[in-house]
Formats: sequence, C-alpha cells, structure tokens
Amino acid sequence: MDNRNEVREFLVSRRAKVTPEDVGLPAGGNRRVPGLRRTEVATLAGVSIEYYSRLERGSIAGASPSVLDGIARALRLDDAERTHLFDLARAADGTAAITRPRRRTGKSWTVRPSLQWALDAVVAGPAFVRNGRMDLLAMNALGRAFYSEAFIDPQRPVNLARFAFLDDRARQFYRNWESIADINVAILRTEAGRDPHDKELHDLVGELSTLSEEFRRRWSAHNVRDHGTGVKHYHHPIVGDLSLAYEGLEMAAEPGLTLTIYTAEPGSPSEEGLRLLASWAASQAAESDAQALRPTGAAADPGKRDGHSVDR
Repeated sequence: MDNRNEVREFLVSRRAKVTPEDVGLPAGGNRRVPGLRRTEVATLAGVSIEYYSRLERGSIAGASPSVLDGIARALRLDDAERTHLFDLARAADGTAAITRPRRRTGKSWTVRPSLQWALDAVVAGPAFVRNGRMDLLAMNALGRAFYSEAFIDPQRPVNLARFAFLDDRARQFYRNWESIADINVAILRTEAGRDPHDKELHDLVGELSTLSEEFRRRWSAHNVRDHGTGVKHYHHPIVGDLSLAYEGLEMAAEPGLTLTIYTAEPGSPSEEGLRLLASWAASQAAESDAQALRPTGAAADPGKRDGHSVDR
C-alpha cells in the first residue's frame, strides 16, 4: 500500500474530526474545510506550518517521536490512532520490519498441538486464533459451531471480514451488523499500518473494495481501533440470540496473532444457548464419526434394507 497516501489521508481525516471548540479555539465564520486548519494543528503541535504541511502531504519519514506525539495531541488521537500514526512513520522510515517481530501469515502457519489442546480445553465458549487480516486459523469445536455460517470456502482460511461483507447470511448472524462492519474495517486498517507490505492483506482489501460499496465507504474513513474486549450480539441459526463478552489476547509466542474467547454471563439465556450449541456440535461430530466408520458400500439411506426400498 502507498505509505504517503495512507499518511496523507489519515491526517486529513483526523483533522476534519476535530472542531475548534474541541481545542479551545474560536470557531470563526469563514472555514472552507471541516475541522481544524493546518495552521491551527501546527500551532497546537508546536511545529511550523511548513513542516506540518509536508507531513500531511505524506512525507512523514524522519519525524521524531516528540513531533508525532505533538501531532497526536493536537489531533486528539486515541491510543489506537496514535499507535497507527507511529506505525505509519516506522513504515515510511523502513524500520517497521526491524522494530516489530516477524508477523505470521495464514498460509505458512500451522497449529501447534499444544495450542490446539489449549483451545480444546475451553469448553464453555467459542475460542479461536485469528491474524490481523481476520483469517480464522484455529479454533475449538464450539468456535467452529459458532461460526458455522462463515465456512463457505474450504479452499482458504475462513475470513471474518469476507464473511461480513460478501455473505448475505452475515446480516442475520450479526444483530448489529453496522457496528461489526465498522470493527472489521478498523482492524484491517490497523493491520495495514502495522504491515503495509502484506500482499495477502492488500489482495483482500482489493477484493472487498471491488465487491462491496459498504466496505469501500468504511475503508475511506481511515478509522482504526484496538479490539481487546467488549460485548457482541448474534443470532445463531441453531440456537437463536446470543449476547457474548469477548477477550482478545495477543499471543507472545506467535507475533501478529490474537487468541479470542467468547463467554456468556452465568445464568443468562446466552449461557444456555452456548450449552445447546455445544450439544448440537457434539451430536454433529458423533454423526460424522459414525459415517466415517460405516463400511464402504453400506447403504446411506436408512429407509433401504437389503438393497430394497421400504415404503413409507
């Protein structure tokens, strides 16, 4: 991805979000653009207007941490946005690959047995491992049952962003689809700042931009976010409505991967729904095992005996 363009559009979009009143400046009556003027950002950040204008044109290479901090304060960036700004600066300097651990890709990464054992030990809620592109790389049985609607293409990793924007079933699965769509794009945008040379991410963004106007609109907003904890609401086709809390944990042993666990409030209808889903998943697994053990050539139709149909 074009780093200069990313920097330019990110800074312009953040500047447009800050009003003069937000930073204690008079509004004035002759503003041609939304938000702050460049001169106001430069003054608040403690840099010259010439230098800030150069940064906003995308020339961020060489910017010092103190300058970046000043700009972050002036633009009232939150923690995720500030981190994204620093990521863009590192990428412009060519130091991102040095300062960050090597990030794993879905194609080359395989699940360690001990990691799968840890996932399988989580029995009360869905648990899964994803990368920054939103590929599901590993999960427990309840996680697979939970995301059963997303398993539409076994030729490649299940991707939650692709599911959200390209599969109509996602709008029924996510009870607050608009919020989920925002979150998915913000995670991808954050990952693009961390690893701008990820070809698979670039291809995914290109695919979604081509096929989904909803994605294109959100991508152009340049919103980023941390995604560590919260509550989401679903409508599962097997067990109905679920409201689940989630915790996302960065994996120290696997840079770039996140372990996420969903849980339901004890005693809630959602907890009962997860129990029902676990029971359904177990029955599906048992049926699959039984089919695998069935002798080759055995009749698959229980309504046939000795090669003859049974009238019903």
